[in-house]
Amino acid sequence: MADQYRVEHDSMGEMRVPVDALWGAQTQRSHENFPIGGQTMPAEIIAAFAQLKKAAARANAELGRMDGASADMIAAAADEALAGKLDGNFPLVVWQTGSGTQSNMNMNEVLANRGNQIAAERGVELPRPLHPNDSVNMSQSSNDTFPTAMHIAAATALSDRLLPAIEKLAATFERLEEENAGIVKSGRTHLQDAVPISFSQEIFGWRGLLEASAEEIRASLPGLYRLALGGTAVGTGLNTPAGFDTAVAAQIASQTGLPFVTDPNKFRALSGKDAVVFAHGAVKALAANMMKIANDVRWLASGPRLGLGEITIPANEPGSSIMPGKVNPTQCEAVTMVAVQVMGNDATIGFAASQGNFELNVFMPVIAYNFLQSVGLLADAIVSFDERCASGITANREKMHDNLHGSLMLVTALNPYIGYENAAKVAKKAYAVGTSLKEACVELGFLTAERFDEVFHPEQMV
Repeated sequence: MADQYRVEHDSMGEMRVPVDALWGAQTQRSHENFPIGGQTMPAEIIAAFAQLKKAAARANAELGRMDGASADMIAAAADEALAGKLDGNFPLVVWQTGSGTQSNMNMNEVLANRGNQIAAERGVELPRPLHPNDSVNMSQSSNDTFPTAMHIAAATALSDRLLPAIEKLAATFERLEEENAGIVKSGRTHLQDAVPISFSQEIFGWRGLLEASAEEIRASLPGLYRLALGGTAVGTGLNTPAGFDTAVAAQIASQTGLPFVTDPNKFRALSGKDAVVFAHGAVKALAANMMKIANDVRWLASGPRLGLGEITIPANEPGSSIMPGKVNPTQCEAVTMVAVQVMGNDATIGFAASQGNFELNVFMPVIAYNFLQSVGLLADAIVSFDERCASGITANREKMHDNLHGSLMLVTALNPYIGYENAAKVAKKAYAVGTSLKEACVELGFLTAERFDEVFHPEQMV
């Protein structure tokens, strides 16, 4: 058993570390001290840390704090982390110190150890071996690296995953609008019959919800583009060279292709998490809109015989273990479950962001975990809903026609000719007796049959 471990040390003493692990003593301490939950730090945070460590090494070299060879080895190790080659070396859970210190040190240790290995493999002679704190963490603190990683991960996830998913579903709705042009159906408000609407108009409303959410998400990105890096422990920038904050932000922007800049107020950046709260608010608004769209679709598809039955959606799997032939709107249900999860996550993020005490917020890992879970779930759910449900929506024209012409709210078309109160009498009589609006109107003496036909055109009411 002894040869399966090596001995590493940190400022607190020695630790036994698995022999093939790239991490060191501080990671091992955290791994042993927080056996909580099993939810490991999101991969997006790991990638963001690799980006910022690479950028910090480059900025330190640019400013004369670090030799070029050391910066190159740190960057090479970071590139391997970004490529997934170091997966398995980041075992720490979300439920650790609220500053994310252990995850920062996990990355420092892995990049230092792997950087030294790369130097040996390439025959590069370093002035001294890379050290987790002195080299990889140069000009940084956990207190400014974790919020920086969180902003990088959040902005990247929104830009690369969620916005493209929204655009894909919006394009599907735009296609459906064109395909269903000219179809008129009954509108509904308060879950009750209302005046007519074209099916294209209804779909256009869904598309508008998506486009508005995309606009709101984009409006939240500038806050996420501001980075805390350079503030170090409490926001003062202690132990950083002049210009480090702007130089490292420029490096991160170059590496990611996103317009990251240094936050001009590092004290706020370390203690306040309002940018993430604001961005997740837009994500929650999208969840609310997706809840509405999914509910509309499953209501309109309800039946197939005893519901509204105005649209047909793809049948993906059997819907019951006991009722043969039953098919359920499962993609809609998945979307609605994701939506309520996102709304719960929003509450967690809001509570956590309110806990910035003095110079630091120490709820950052749970904020990052919930934010990235929301974005990932919504992106996946929207893509799945698009591919397995929305793209296959078809209108049941006959059912739409029958529902439209059976609606008592078509009586609204008579308002200009017989007045609101008389129109209400027509609707109530038709409902009570079970006759048509035309029959009720003629029997009440408000219009002749011929005049009724002249003024009553439901398809023109949209």
